[in-house]
Amino acid sequence: MVDGADVVARYLRPGTLTLSEQPPLSLYVHLPWCLAKCPYCDFNSHALPDGKPPEQRYLDALRADLDAALPQVWGRPVISVFIGGGTPSLFSPEAIDRLLADIRARLPLEPGCEITLEANPGTFERERFKAFRAAGVTRLSVGVQSFDDGMLKRLGRVHNGAQARAALEEAKDAFDTFNLDLMYALPGQTLAQLQADLDTALSFAPPHLSIYHLTIEPNTRFAVQRPVGLPDDDLASDMLDLLVERTAATGLQRYEVSAFAQPGHRCRHNLNYWQFGDYLGIGAGAHGKLSYPHRVVRQVRWREPMSYIEQALAGSAMSNDDEVARKQLPFEFMLNALRLREGFALADFSARTGLPLTAIEAPLQQAEARGLVERDFVRVKPTVRGFDFLSDLQSLFLAP
Repeated sequence: MVDGADVVARYLRPGTLTLSEQPPLSLYVHLPWCLAKCPYCDFNSHALPDGKPPEQRYLDALRADLDAALPQVWGRPVISVFIGGGTPSLFSPEAIDRLLADIRARLPLEPGCEITLEANPGTFERERFKAFRAAGVTRLSVGVQSFDDGMLKRLGRVHNGAQARAALEEAKDAFDTFNLDLMYALPGQTLAQLQADLDTALSFAPPHLSIYHLTIEPNTRFAVQRPVGLPDDDLASDMLDLLVERTAATGLQRYEVSAFAQPGHRCRHNLNYWQFGDYLGIGAGAHGKLSYPHRVVRQVRWREPMSYIEQALAGSAMSNDDEVARKQLPFEFMLNALRLREGFALADFSARTGLPLTAIEAPLQQAEARGLVERDFVRVKPTVRGFDFLSDLQSLFLAP
């Protein structure tokens, strides 16, 4: 068992940084099971074909994990909770109700705290989303990816287009705000097929839309057997142009590289990530980032679900934690903050890294000379060119 007081004492020891304040705190909860593992997915998800996760035992482990972590975040208000996966909607509304009750009993949630649950149309049952809302979920994120049955089959999704549309109708009826995930540059996809997908997505008037380019990640089935017919770079660029143009015409504002929202519906949880806020991560394989007066710490929980359960119940859910090296902090901050259309406040860089602005002056000058950012004495934000060449922009801040 890891003594929570010993962990906190280690985090509070003197160091080379001086952080003037603690950033906002979010909570991430990982529920790791899916009906099937998608061939493009590199998340910590595990197939559970019968759709019956060990709910109560896993909830016991999450509660033990949170209990052990409380000294690390004691008294800090939580601005958002995100229940991700995996496919969290495999868990029953009763299980989600118990999970949120356990969280509320241990952490001070801010009034109006955003509570997001990821859902898959393949686990959709009528009235199920309303039951999640009754349990305390305030925001649903529906992993549609496509409405085209052929595309969904190539992506290894367990739902079809009809199920996706039915799930969105239910989400729209049950929630004031919800997110719709859509992917593009799919195997064999044409511009016309993407436009049809986008037309269908926009017909539901989603308050929030997340759009992702299909990428081939290591350690996935697609990495072993590359799909045929992936759009080339020119076609993928035309697809993104179409997405940006059409969403803007409907009032969805592109506030982050892959995120579009109606006014008042930006994802507070993800914004906290992008603004280099803190987040406690519990659950199998969950990652966390916590700030202390003299250091920033990254944490990871045990990855394999059954091992995680055993370790968490024994009081040792965390598999490892590491202090972010001083020289790595500029890149870690910029990797997130430069994804935002509005960029970041210079004061936030110093407050959340404990570093002086001189630590980023040279790469900022390079970025400005290349037309990748624009800045004044208060803020830095990426230009249109900076958004288009984001990886190049972020790489300028890598430690030498």
